[in-house]
Amino acid sequence: MLSAILVDDMPQAIQVLQNDLESLFDDIEIIGVADSVVSAAKLLKQKSPDLLFLDIMLGDGTGFDLLEILPQLKSKIIFVTAYEEHAIKAFRFAAIDYLLKPLNPQDLKAAVDRARQQLSFTNESIDILKETIRNPDHLPQRISLHTLEKIVIVEIADIVRCESDGNNTLFVLQSGEKIFVTKTLKQFETLFNDHDFVRTHRSHLIQMKYIQEYVRKDGGFLKLKNGDEIPIAIRKKAEIMQVLDNL
Repeated sequence: MLSAILVDDMPQAIQVLQNDLESLFDDIEIIGVADSVVSAAKLLKQKSPDLLFLDIMLGDGTGFDLLEILPQLKSKIIFVTAYEEHAIKAFRFAAIDYLLKPLNPQDLKAAVDRARQQLSFTNESIDILKETIRNPDHLPQRISLHTLEKIVIVEIADIVRCESDGNNTLFVLQSGEKIFVTKTLKQFETLFNDHDFVRTHRSHLIQMKYIQEYVRKDGGFLKLKNGDEIPIAIRKKAEIMQVLDNL
């Protein structure tokens, strides 16, 4: 059995989530509910749930305040939010799971299934989330990358390129470090839309400042400052030539 605590300042939202959990899962026991930062802190000092469903905006503060009060909290956290698109992007940069109100039962099931696979985060992941939500007009400068073994916080400016490997993505950093992430390249292409990245090929996404030169031989390819050679798809050649003209 998995134990769960629900934190939301709207009784109706608590009831909906509770009903959905009870109807979708027969192995989750709800061991408490709270409607504020203060009441949730008191409850979590007494009980340690496997899962914590945490609303961001509470009457006396935010879910972030609760996490600062309880920095050693070991529960697997799934945020519940009514935030719109800019905040959804924030969750993706921080690689933290969330549910968007009104709740969709399929999304709830998927979030709990991910939690079963040891969903976790670092304090830095929470910092990325807070920074991005609180400053929607500023581009995120860091991203949280989940590997099979750990969570790595990376400065986006240090990412040289991303390479697709089926449903996984290999990150190559300026330092030479390589990080293997179990998400598709398409997901990261979408996240980096407003950063200076360009898709040169179905398997390659590169940060433009790391381009050193365009080499015409062998059909044309890009040589990066770290020495990597990146192919250019025929249908992408005109776009890449325009990018190079603007560098």
